Amino acid sequence: MKRITLCLVTTVLLAGCGASEPPAPPSTEPPAGVSVSLAQWRSDEPAHALEVAVRNITDTPVYFSDVQLVTPSFETLPPQEADAVIKRTERTDLRITYGAANCSPTGLPEVRPATVVANLGPGPGQLRKVVFTVPHPDPLLARLLRDECSEFLIKQAAGIEFGPRWEQVGKAMKGELVVTRRGAGAVSLNDMDGTTHYIVTPERRPLGVLEAGRQRLEVPITLTPGRCDPHAFAEAKKAFLFPVRADIDGGQERVVIVVPPKPLQDRLIAYAMKVCGLG
Repeated sequence: MKRITLCLVTTVLLAGCGASEPPAPPSTEPPAGVSVSLAQWRSDEPAHALEVAVRNITDTPVYFSDVQLVTPSFETLPPQEADAVIKRTERTDLRITYGAANCSPTGLPEVRPATVVANLGPGPGQLRKVVFTVPHPDPLLARLLRDECSEFLIKQAAGIEFGPRWEQVGKAMKGELVVTRRGAGAVSLNDMDGTTHYIVTPERRPLGVLEAGRQRLEVPITLTPGRCDPHAFAEAKKAFLFPVRADIDGGQERVVIVVPPKPLQDRLIAYAMKVCGLG
């Protein structure tokens, strides 16, 4: 009986030695000659989007099924459909939206390394996961993180929005910004810039201060058309992104983008077209 058992064990061990090893996982290295970088057009900013700029210096087309931005600096969104065949090209843009910045209430964070993850291959049925390393630090991601987290820091202390009362006086629209207490500190509104379509004229600079013990501040402002050509109205991508420069307790100045609500946007467009003689 012992001899039979020994033979069985020996047989199993020999069989195990002859078994093939499991296949190695597919490589996530990008195909030779294919690279990516990040860019942003003016029309991307209001949509919280950017461009994955793909370059292919080879004669072999590459099919991109989807792309995804992955970095600790921004919330990771699910992969977004690309469905694009990239032939030899100096640059082909794949547009994606990106997640909210991961900000800190204690100050501006440093931008973290980023990758672009894509499912790609010779065709739709032959895909593999590929990871492109974005050169660090990426200047676009650094700027987007700085701008969004600067705004976050101000919004921790106060909300800034367009007030409900607006009326046309002559060739100008007069109204106000409303600053509402949210957290601690004196919030100073130092200035407000215009946009591609509207000139901002405050009554005074700095605009006003929401003192530490105050809950609400109203700041009068006047808007007038900045451009009156029909092309400008047709290409109004950033017409309503108004930068407001503010600080807390005299600290570093930050920029908050204030956007009027849609009903007020419609009123401002109708007003500007009328004043410009286009409506």
